[in-house]
Formats: sequence, structure tokens, C-alpha cells
Amino acid sequence: MFGFMMISKLGRFISAFALAAAPLAASPALAGTGDEFQDFESSFDSAFGTEVRSPRNYSPDFDNQLEYRIAQLADGSEGRIGVAAVDLSTGQSVSILGDQRFPMASTSKIAIAAAYLEGVDQGRWSLTSEWPLLWPVRSRPFSSAAAPVRQGEYMSAMELIDLMITRSSNPATDALLAALGGTDAVNDWARRAGLNGFSLNRDIATLVRDDGEFDPETYIDMRDSATPETMVQLLAGIYQGRWLTPSSRNVIIDAMERCRTGTRRIPALMPDNVTVAHKTGSLNNTSSDIGILTAPDGRSIAVAIYVTGNTTRRNREARIASIARGLYDGFELEANRNYASANYNGN
Repeated sequence: MFGFMMISKLGRFISAFALAAAPLAASPALAGTGDEFQDFESSFDSAFGTEVRSPRNYSPDFDNQLEYRIAQLADGSEGRIGVAAVDLSTGQSVSILGDQRFPMASTSKIAIAAAYLEGVDQGRWSLTSEWPLLWPVRSRPFSSAAAPVRQGEYMSAMELIDLMITRSSNPATDALLAALGGTDAVNDWARRAGLNGFSLNRDIATLVRDDGEFDPETYIDMRDSATPETMVQLLAGIYQGRWLTPSSRNVIIDAMERCRTGTRRIPALMPDNVTVAHKTGSLNNTSSDIGILTAPDGRSIAVAIYVTGNTTRRNREARIASIARGLYDGFELEANRNYASANYNGN
């Protein structure tokens, strides 16, 4: 929808407006807030580094207040930031540039696992089927359409899924991609699942070898990209068992709960009694984390956060952590308000 678009720093206002205006005006997550223009204005400022302005006549209802707070946390003065989240109990959502494309990096591994597990559910293969790890072979960047790889140890699909999610193993991911028949099979699964803002174009070996071709802070590359809203839709569908059997769904969620990467991202500022199931992604000048936050009372929130720029990886990770905590606290506050209101009305 956006095409390949360079946003020059000298012409940032004109290019950014052309990139963002139509999608943000039409975004379902922004609809019904009572002041779409102010939401757009705040999101525009947060994305492209102009001075953040307080929306005029901002209504005091929860959705606007939470979105406004997250827009402040996602201030884009040092990079482009996309956020989407939905409370799976109430359907309440937040979206800050949630319909713009960001590099998926390793967050795409959730969709790859889901596509493979659909095949397990259909009996095409099993979790005990064995596939060889695919290790990258040294080659010059951009020297071939696909980076060369060599076969390594054979491992079961269950082991490969565990490695690719808990440790973000690239050779394990490419092993499953090859078993599926390549990226087209994952895109086909995503299309049938209704994940329209999703495109996987290269295996991980090629993606990593050719990383750095564009700066995601100022350039939207449609390849291997997704919108935060689409990734939240992916998480919600998997968590709610929309596409997979309960056993296959549990394979993904269990691995996400045991994820060992990104301890400074979504999990960093979460209360100890919150269960975090997540998957990280990292590439040139971009860091991301997507996941499910489950509160002690069983309520769950699907979250996708993509951060570009912000000078260093450590700063990007700190920004992800603060946004994730802001989302959790905001939805928690609304849950408490609803509970108090229900009890008051009941009495």
C-alpha cells in the first residue's frame, strides 16, 4: 500500500504526510475516538520527530487517554515507532502508527511456526519429522538472490520450533522454511488467516546477510515487513485458537513463555506476577518485541512494538520496555474501573 518510499530529512513533512495520512485516517483502531484528526496529529508527531503537541479538546475517556499516553512513550523524535495492542477480554485497542510497515526481523518466526503447525494439524508432517539445520555459508552481501546455506544436524520439528522461538535460532528457522517449501507457503497461510499487512520475502540467511541496505527509520521496505496491528492480529488468533488445534497452539505459546532473548524488552518492567509470552526481532537500526501479557486474573493483552532509530539498541530496548509497561498499566486501570463500576451498579 505504501510502496517503496524514501523519506528525506529535508522533505520529512511532505513525505511523511503522504505516507501516513490516509492509513491513519482509516485505521479501525483510531475510529470512534471522537477526534480522529487530533489522533493523527499526535501520531504524526510521534512518528517523524516534530514537536509533540497535546491533542486539543482531548476527551477524558479511557481509550483516548491510554492512546495519548502511549503516543508520549512512543515519541518518535529519535526514530519511527509503531505500537499496537488489544485487550483480548474486552477488545479495547491502542494503535500508534499501527498500520505502517516495519521490519519483522525475527518476529516473523511466529508466523513460520504457525504455518508449519497447520501442516501438522492436517497430517502432512509431524512434530517428530526431522529436518536439517541450514547454516549460512559466507558470501558477499547482495551477491545472489538467496544466500547460500549448508545442511547441518537433523533435528525434529519440535526441537526446531523450540530453538527458533526460545533462542531465535536462524538455522532452525530456515530448516522449517525449507520444509514448508519457502516463504510463499508462509505468505499463503497468512493470506488465508486474513493477515493482510504481512509479507515474508527472504529466508533468514539472506535477510541477515543483506541487512543494512536501507535505514528503517527513514525508509519503508515492504519486503519482510508487517504492521504492528497485523502482528497483534496474529498473536490474538494464535492465542485464541483461531487457526490451530489446542495442542499446536500450546506449542507456540509454551515456547514464547520460555523465550530467552529480549530480557530488556517487554519483560523488563513487567510485574513479577504477569506471565509474558513473547518473541523478539533485531536488525539494522531496529528492535522489536511482540507478545501476550497475562495478568494474575487471567486477562490477556496482545502487544506488538517496533522501534527504529533511538541511537542505540539499548535505548530501543528501554523504549520497548516502557511502552509495554504503559500498555499493561493502562489496560489494568480500565479493568479495575470496570470492576468497580460493575460492583457499584450491582449494589
